[in-house]
Amino acid sequence: MTQMHKRGVLAAVICSDPFRTLGTTQARVLGVPALPLVMIAHPLGGLSIEQVQGRALVAIPQVIKLIKDHLS
Repeated sequence: MTQMHKRGVLAAVICSDPFRTLGTTQARVLGVPALPLVMIAHPLGGLSIEQVQGRALVAIPQVIKLIKDHLS
């Protein structure tokens, strides 16, 4: 993701709440402090398909906003 972002390609990382600090730190260390994080609730593993769909429903508006912001 960081290489794509550096090349001007819209990219984001989907990240669960406990990993927000790690995600922002890694982005900064890798030279892309503005790399967007799409935040979802933790955990993702071990969930039913319905619960995963719920996480996706939270992520979708964030992704749409990133796309709109990128295009304007």
